[in-house]
Amino acid sequence: MREFNFATLVSAENDHPNATHLPFIIEEHEDKLVLSAHMAKANLQWKEFGEKQVLVIFQEPHAYVSPLLYTDKLNVPTWNYVAVHAYGRVKLFETADENIALLEKMIAAFDPKYLETNWQEIPYEYKASRAKAIVAFEIEVADLQGKKKLNQNKGVEDAENVIAAFEKSDSRNEQQIARFMKEIYKSDENSG
Repeated sequence: MREFNFATLVSAENDHPNATHLPFIIEEHEDKLVLSAHMAKANLQWKEFGEKQVLVIFQEPHAYVSPLLYTDKLNVPTWNYVAVHAYGRVKLFETADENIALLEKMIAAFDPKYLETNWQEIPYEYKASRAKAIVAFEIEVADLQGKKKLNQNKGVEDAENVIAAFEKSDSRNEQQIARFMKEIYKSDENSG
């Protein structure tokens, strides 16, 4: 989640789903996982939150798998992927100072040099005016689910073929999928 922290926040109002794509800060507070982010106040999705549960989808690496990599010719194309689904309720921040604090936390995570330089020179009044244009919030995760499809339904030889092809690839996604697949097949070898 920390490595692939640009996620999709999904909520629903009257059976109509809404989604916003946002960067998240992921922290642990007293054994609880907390996701923090903000959106433009003009994005009315925040008005739906209330006491309802929301879903944050962290889409991690994914890659097309050609059936040419399998030993049996009777196969079809597929897609390998890793994702995390985090469910929880939103707590909206109420003041400009809380919003500024979240902005500073996010800037520290994504652009620390800017936080140490230009940000320090911006007058508080300007920061406060910008902070009023956003809705900052946090989500305490109540349920966390990992999702993965990494050729678990294939034999070791087919998996090794996919891993070898993906490791040689120029695609970062394919290289990361190979890494995840190696973890699964290594643990399968150790348990068997």
